[in-house]
Amino acid sequence: MKKYLLPAILSAMLAACGSTGTSTDSAAGVSDAGAGVTTVTAPGMSGSGIAALTDPNNILSRRSVYFDFDSFTVRSEFTSLVDAHARFLTQNPDMRMLVQGNTDERGSREYNLALGQKRAEAVKQALLLLGASESQIESVSLGEEKSRCEEATETCFAENRRADMLYSGEF
Repeated sequence: MKKYLLPAILSAMLAACGSTGTSTDSAAGVSDAGAGVTTVTAPGMSGSGIAALTDPNNILSRRSVYFDFDSFTVRSEFTSLVDAHARFLTQNPDMRMLVQGNTDERGSREYNLALGQKRAEAVKQALLLLGASESQIESVSLGEEKSRCEEATETCFAENRRADMLYSGEF
């Protein structure tokens, strides 16, 4: 299993770095503010304050990165989300984040705890590569203990395979 960890982490890092500034960024209001600083604002908002974290129109209000079955590779569709949170952390060095890795109910308890940790670490590493500070982010695994959906369906399983990003005061 260890021999697959490094390639998977490298894949996650490359996927996170491969953002091309698609329309998702412009819809979320990502713009260069000069001097190499990028601000993330929701439409109609100014600045990148704490209110952006709860504004449903802002990308920062989305806090979950979903994974494929038995995988801890950050999917390309979540790179803009991870990038926005990394920018927010960079702009707010006093903010702290807890990344909680989750799994569906399939697999043993030990396996799911390990997989949840790998998912949390993959998101953390992507955030770090995008400029967040190591001291700002902690990662933990909840395994299958914090499911969002209890049905034994593939749709429900997919909803439980995630990493949640929580900020100070939310955990």
